[in-house]
Formats: sequence, C-alpha cells, structure tokens
Amino acid sequence: MNLKEIASKQIQDSIETKKAVLDTLLPQIEEAGKIASEVLKKGNTILFCGNGGSSCDASHIAAELVVRYKSGNERRALPALALNADSAVLTACSNDYGYEFVFSRQVEAFGKPGDLLVGLSTSGNSKNVIAAMESAKKVGMKTISFLGGDGGKMKGMADLDLIIPRKETARIQESHILVGHILCSIVEYELFQLG
Repeated sequence: MNLKEIASKQIQDSIETKKAVLDTLLPQIEEAGKIASEVLKKGNTILFCGNGGSSCDASHIAAELVVRYKSGNERRALPALALNADSAVLTACSNDYGYEFVFSRQVEAFGKPGDLLVGLSTSGNSKNVIAAMESAKKVGMKTISFLGGDGGKMKGMADLDLIIPRKETARIQESHILVGHILCSIVEYELFQLG
C-alpha cells in the first residue's frame, strides 16, 4: 500500500461513516439540538466531558457555544463548560479521590436541575464519564451521550444516545465533532434565527 492509498482509504472510510450517520442518526441529532436549545433558552448551562481526543471535542463544542459557531453569527455568549479544561481540578481530584471522579465531582459543584450534561466516549466505557452521567441524574440534569460502536456500558444511561455505528476511534471522533457542529448550528438557529 502506498501513501496515496493510505490517505484515500481513510477519506473513503470517513465518507462512509458520515453516510451511516446521515442514514441512521438524523432524528437523534435533531432531538439533541432541540434539547440543547431548550436548556439554553431557559437560562441553564451545558456541561461537556470526555477523555483524550474526546476531551478536545468537548472543549471545542463548548467553545463554539460560548463564542459562536458560524463566523458572522453575532449573538450573545451561551453558558457552556468543558469539565476537562481545569488542570488544577483534574489533578487535585485524581490525586485525592481517583481519576474516575474528575467529572462527577464537577457535576456536583456546577450542575443544577435543568442543566445538560453531554458525555463523549468513543467506547462508551469511560468510568469517569459514566460517573458523571450518574451524578447528573442525581442532580436532575438532562443527559446526552456521544458514543461509538455498540455504545458500551453507557448505552441507555443518558436521556438520548448518539451512537456512531463504527468501531474505529478516529472515524467515531470525526463524526462526534460533526454532530457537535450540527448541534451548535441548531442552537444558533433555534435561539437566534441564525443560519
């Protein structure tokens, strides 16, 4: 296999994954956008969490809501937080309680009834995201999960699951950020009539 074939195969796999998302997840994506929009319309906050590449996706989506998604869409900032962004909290909690509690502890601190937790886990088996989902339910938050493959242990834990029907982490993450972008686009349309 040469370099062109390596690149071509990954692009084709990405296209096929996104086609599968289009064919199977459109109603769930629309529902996720509606849930997020309603939470924000009521003045509540969206919390995001994930590990590794999913932590970057969590930060990316939160930033799109705080700043803006589409260039030229001038609007007020929206309350969204990535729970993986505070290194002092992450390291203190990991040291004092264990890494599986780094997000659930923050959900206890910041989450309020009516807020939304979006948990990202390509495998669906991230212990700290699972713990955050459990804490969110106790607080009275709404929950959405961005998953992959068969959904792992998290499947069915959230109010709404968005499961990318693939096993390869890279394809799942590419689709998670696509779904996150669509969610932001729906929010900007629903709240501000911006296209």
